[in-house]
Amino acid sequence: MTSKPNGSTTRRAVLGAGAILPLAMSRSIAFAQAKQVPITIVINQSPWFNSFRQTVEHYEKETGNKVNLDVNPFAGSLEKQRNSVRASNGQYDILIMNSGWFAEMYAGGFLEAITDIDPAFKLDKDVYTLGDTVYYDAAKKVMTPAGKLMSMPISPLIPLLYYRGDLYKQNGLKVPETFTELEANARKLNNPPKMYGIVQRGARGPHTVAFDFYPYLYGFGGGIFKDQANADYTVTLNNEKGREALDYYIRLAKEAGHPKTAAFDQAEVIQQMVTGHAAHIMMVIAAWSQMDDPNKSAVVDKVEFAPTPHVVGVPSSPGLGHWLGGISKNVPDDRKRAAVEFFRWFQTPKAQIASAKMGAIPISAAAYNDPMSNERRYRWMKPMAESLKHAVNIYQFPEASEVIAILELGLNRAIAGEITSVAALNSMSDEIQAVMAKNGYKTGKLPPLK
Repeated sequence: MTSKPNGSTTRRAVLGAGAILPLAMSRSIAFAQAKQVPITIVINQSPWFNSFRQTVEHYEKETGNKVNLDVNPFAGSLEKQRNSVRASNGQYDILIMNSGWFAEMYAGGFLEAITDIDPAFKLDKDVYTLGDTVYYDAAKKVMTPAGKLMSMPISPLIPLLYYRGDLYKQNGLKVPETFTELEANARKLNNPPKMYGIVQRGARGPHTVAFDFYPYLYGFGGGIFKDQANADYTVTLNNEKGREALDYYIRLAKEAGHPKTAAFDQAEVIQQMVTGHAAHIMMVIAAWSQMDDPNKSAVVDKVEFAPTPHVVGVPSSPGLGHWLGGISKNVPDDRKRAAVEFFRWFQTPKAQIASAKMGAIPISAAAYNDPMSNERRYRWMKPMAESLKHAVNIYQFPEASEVIAILELGLNRAIAGEITSVAALNSMSDEIQAVMAKNGYKTGKLPPLK
């Protein structure tokens, strides 16, 4: 495998074709082991990248097939994908797409359906479809199993609550299920600057503070739109539930959190936890392995995991920040077929269990049901499996990046104290409604909060 940051990709010639397999082996394994042309995957640098890189290396070792990784910052990866799919000849075969922009790739017609490349391909029965976001019906512009299989889940990222289990035992605390319980525990353990009750993300970025706010917004029973599944994009962000959620987020930061919350991005939040200065974080599960890494963490074996809290009567509602792999339409057919064979191998229970042991977040229930989930090292797997049942797909339309940009600015300003939560919610709602109206969606807005 060749991988190089910031987009410099080196292609290499295919080496050997590998051993000849017995005819009795299954078609799927045989195809995955067959010689394929090299493919290039464009991907972002993230906490879960290293496990994906190792998984790709495992694929290369098992099959003899070659994969080049073009590694970029989050925003850089999106820019490269947009440029590649609009070119006459695409540079990238597999696009690793975030939850904030895969709808753009579907609706734009930039991907080749996996089953159009290989009609015999079937999604493994244990693979999570993540709110059915792997499917798309182009005629109806909806994500539904009635549509075509457009992508393969790559990383089913959602946030979990990370908390200091040792401090909970010392103080006789109960694992919080509700936001009221979380706030009480955070206040109890808050002892700045030595220990912050909770550390949150508040920085503005490509999809930063908005992503970390989703489990609060939806966990309070709020939302951005009235009924996205039925194409009703009336903006409901600035209702009472939205205000309760944002006021709560800000109150935690001010009274039981870090004074630099508005400047904190993901790396700073993780750093506070691994250095032993945070009692809680609500963080994407991809960071789990850093907690027990003796080279990075001062809290090895002290961090526990739980589903994100919620108010009574509303389920835990983590937002999907997942990543999907799609095959570009404007690349040669042999590279498309090679991409399908990578997916065929990647989705197998064997590959998913191996990937999980490398630190990845598996896309298959087979891994979560494996005996490994009972091991201390993988104590995050059971709360993760439970949480996936309630994960919320935040965006189903191609202009999601425009809405995310609005949320990023408004939430950051509110957390920084530049504007009130009411002003932030009202202004964000007005701007989001304008985006939806401009793009022809059925939309509307609520009266402004007072």
